Amino acid sequence: MSRLTVMRRLIGLVGPLWGIMALAVGAGVAGHLAAIAVPTLGTTAALSAAGLDGLPNAAQLLGVLVVCAVARGILHYLEQMANHYIAFKLLARIRHRVFAALRRLAPAKLSGRNRGDLISLITGDIELLEVFYAHTISPIAIALGVSCAVVAVEAAIHPLFGLLAAVAFAFVGIAVPLAANRASGQAGRAFRHELGDLDAYLLDTLRGLGEAMQYRVARARGEEFFRRSSSLADHESRLKDRAGANQAVMAIIVWAFDLALVGAGVYLHQMGQITLDQLMIGVVRLMSSFGPVLALASLGTGLQQTFAAGERVLELLDEQPVVEAIAHGAAPSDASAEIDRVSFAHAGDPVLADVSLAVEPGSIVGISGKSGSGKSTLLSLMMRFYDVDTGAVKIGGVDVRDASTHALRETEALVEQQTHLFNESLADNIRIGRLDATDEEVMAAARAACIHDTIAQLPEGYATRAGELGDRLSAGERQRIGLARALLRRAPILLLDEPTSNLDSLNEAAILRVLREQHGERTVVVVSHRESTMAIADSVVSLERGRVS
Repeated sequence: MSRLTVMRRLIGLVGPLWGIMALAVGAGVAGHLAAIAVPTLGTTAALSAAGLDGLPNAAQLLGVLVVCAVARGILHYLEQMANHYIAFKLLARIRHRVFAALRRLAPAKLSGRNRGDLISLITGDIELLEVFYAHTISPIAIALGVSCAVVAVEAAIHPLFGLLAAVAFAFVGIAVPLAANRASGQAGRAFRHELGDLDAYLLDTLRGLGEAMQYRVARARGEEFFRRSSSLADHESRLKDRAGANQAVMAIIVWAFDLALVGAGVYLHQMGQITLDQLMIGVVRLMSSFGPVLALASLGTGLQQTFAAGERVLELLDEQPVVEAIAHGAAPSDASAEIDRVSFAHAGDPVLADVSLAVEPGSIVGISGKSGSGKSTLLSLMMRFYDVDTGAVKIGGVDVRDASTHALRETEALVEQQTHLFNESLADNIRIGRLDATDEEVMAAARAACIHDTIAQLPEGYATRAGELGDRLSAGERQRIGLARALLRRAPILLLDEPTSNLDSLNEAAILRVLREQHGERTVVVVSHRESTMAIADSVVSLERGRVS
């Protein structure tokens, strides 16, 4: 994605805030012209006091100078307030859109995705766009407006003055930033990706710090983190050095244009084409008017990271999900399920081949098989996390590809092998299954999942926070809370992926008794490699290498 495309698309996100943007540009142009007027009026007043003919009264000029100085402060405040209002409103809007994109892409496109890099994008990359919205869009328009006004006034003194001013502004505000941008290449994008990788490494290390200490690799991981941090710091230092070098070059270029205008003014004065006051006022005005274009020149390298961040955000917004949600599809008519000659390959690797299975409403069907045989994939296809390559998956007589996504989620509840718990109360973690559930219903679901007694014994009971990634609970306890969620949801079809894999024999027996009690009330499809779990099933289908054996 070219930088011009990134800039155009980021500008397009301004949307309904264009009125505020116009205020920022108007206040910025007027403010900079007021700032330019201060030294210009001061010079004119000094020349008037020295006795040069044809100039306004010095006292009057000084009065206007004071007004311009006060106006400059007020207008600058309005410009900054409007720009930052736009920036922070847009950052909130972009965060909302990014989160909506993540919801659209989940779970298939986010499976195995670098979580640290996503965190870096959602936090650092989006925050960096503040530079673009608050310090780039309106400054470009302001620089253009101020430059045109100054060129017109300078040309009124003499066409050569106007030409030199136009060339100076174009060189400083356009040519130099473009050259700096091109010289930086993909350095900004590489830096943002390296930062994302560092965040991912740190997150991974913190999550596995206990294991790292146990196996005595914590020091090695710490040294690796330090090495990566140093590499990132060196990368950033090179970017800063380049920006500093560009600033030094810019100072030299501005002084060169100032000297060129002085030389041209002296020549024109000697030729009798301009007066002394025109020479001095023209030179002072140009020297005072480089501020807006210098702001653009400094963006040349600074925008590298901003554009890289913008490109990463836009790429995420553009990313298409594995399956598109269906808003207005058919709703399943009952709690039956049918797998009709389904074949599926993931990332080019065959997973399922010509699998057929019929599940009657209210029955319990077991799916057994070795690891990698496609059991979990079959449940994902029933949830329509992926679409089949050939064949069809039908829930309640409706092909899942034609079913309303909302209706499908209301019909099915999936309990996966690894249950994610949010760092909220245990009651709220269970209530995710049905947000309007009462406390009594939450506890009833917990009892059914054989987790109520464990929760009740905690000092804060159901108000106990689960901790980050649910680390205050054992794997078996997390699994039972996941089951409680599903039971609370009251979905007609319950899909269970190794629901007893982390449980001891006593808890397994209790859970199986609960599932057996669901017989006739809801359809249960249970995946397990345990024979004891399969004992509750009305029928068992065995998968081997993606086929029904």
